[in-house]
Amino acid sequence: MGKGLYDAFAAAREVFQEVDEALGEKLSRLIFEGPADDLTLTANAQPALMAVSLAGVRTLEREFGFGVGKVAFVAGHSLGEYSALAAAGALSLTDAARLLRVRGNAMQAAVPVGAGAMAALIGKVDVAFAEEIAAAGQAAGVVVVANDNNVGNVVISGSKAGVDAALAYAKEKGARAIPLNVSAPFHSPLMQPAADAMAEALASAAIAPLAAPLVANVTARPVSEPATIRKLLVEQVTGRVRWRESVEWMAGEGGITRFVEIGAGKQLSGMVKRNVSDVETIPLNEPADIEAFAKTL
Repeated sequence: MGKGLYDAFAAAREVFQEVDEALGEKLSRLIFEGPADDLTLTANAQPALMAVSLAGVRTLEREFGFGVGKVAFVAGHSLGEYSALAAAGALSLTDAARLLRVRGNAMQAAVPVGAGAMAALIGKVDVAFAEEIAAAGQAAGVVVVANDNNVGNVVISGSKAGVDAALAYAKEKGARAIPLNVSAPFHSPLMQPAADAMAEALASAAIAPLAAPLVANVTARPVSEPATIRKLLVEQVTGRVRWRESVEWMAGEGGITRFVEIGAGKQLSGMVKRNVSDVETIPLNEPADIEAFAKTL
């Protein structure tokens, strides 16, 4: 992923080189060549996904003159908040890469492998039904709603025993559930050690004024104050990703009709459309995508 941008644009190459220097290793080689098993380790995946997103952002700025200051809001899903903050100038690229490496390592270390689990509730399920399913599993262990992505896609997270019990209840209720192949129970109270690590790491990180407000995962509302952003980034480690609410707010009170997704894949564009169908979504993954989008500006 990201190789097309690297090959096509000097601005993108600079991003990958800067991330490599920040981490003291050739993460770019892993991004472009794999192996996939190493790339998907959360300590690598988090800065890697940020690097690909910022390569696209920097290309739009440097090659086509489209800066983030021209957008109404920025937003990102989970680790994507760091990408959004770097895009908005709140975090330097170096700090974003280093913070995400800390975040990935801390999340992986917070819970022994196999002790936690996550599962996606698919189909005719909304967040209220997901909360009922999670509550049914809490007698067996920790289980909470972790990601409210869109109606028909809500993720629960917690201890393996708690999630297993919740899934048994979901089956009784006729809900479709898919266990997720993840290395840790993200966005659950079990991530508290990782939240503590991020509080320490973020305490010394510089957060500059934003070129556009961030619609935060934890609150689903815009925020611009550096002190508040620092606090919410810590809360986000254990808190729910309120993506559905964020998109609904942006499309409603925020008045947004055009959502541009910059980075690897187009999962967020799909989620946006499932939340508010009457908006335009534009995923930018490859050089041709960026060049086509630039012609519309």
